[in-house]
Amino acid sequence: MNSTAAAVALTTFLASAVEAIEMVAIVAGVGATRGWRASLAGAAAGGGVLVVVVAVFGLALTRIPIGPLRLVIGALLLVVGLNWLRKGVRRVAKNGFQGFRGVPEPPDDDVPTDRPDWTGFVLSFKGVLLEGLEVAFIVVTFGSTANQIGTAAAAGLGAIVVVGGLGLAAQAAVRRIPRSVLQLVVGLLLTSFGTFWAVEGLGGDWPGSDLSILGLVAWYCAVAGVAIAALRQGAARPAGAGERAVTR
Repeated sequence: MNSTAAAVALTTFLASAVEAIEMVAIVAGVGATRGWRASLAGAAAGGGVLVVVVAVFGLALTRIPIGPLRLVIGALLLVVGLNWLRKGVRRVAKNGFQGFRGVPEPPDDDVPTDRPDWTGFVLSFKGVLLEGLEVAFIVVTFGSTANQIGTAAAAGLGAIVVVGGLGLAAQAAVRRIPRSVLQLVVGLLLTSFGTFWAVEGLGGDWPGSDLSILGLVAWYCAVAGVAIAALRQGAARPAGAGERAVTR
């Protein structure tokens, strides 16, 4: 491999790995909190559609307007993420980060048990499709510029396989985390991704590009921390304390 091909492979792999991390985070988060069947089915369907899109458009992929797709998916993730974040904050405030250790956790009322979970399916489907398209754009851009499409494609696919394998290996550890804590973490991630993609879909630019997601996660963590502290303080206040303060 010459120096040009090596540079294309390394650059494409690293850039694609960033997108793959976001993809795996969504699929793993949905699977851990709503169920792996719907999450993996959505991921497989999203991957299938992605393969068809890549096969049909090929090098013309960069002409597809991805902005509207980012806006739609970002808005969906933001709505669902805020809902999960709210539930996670309330449960962690009530039970702490140990969750319901030793006690079976009550099932979520919004996760169906007698029919397919279309919400989980759609979240994984759109996450894989959008991030997969991002990887395809990276491959086409870097590969066509240096006339190294084959090398760039192998590097992009390798990044997805490596990150996906790491996510699969971590699945057993994720299953041991209390669902209340998982709900908080996944809510933080989905809300951050949703905010990032929705703003990009509206034509906005984030400083530092994908690194801005870390800033969004930190911001929402701070907000969640304040909310948990406030809820705990309210729960610890003796009953009737408010009425006694008013009468005084």
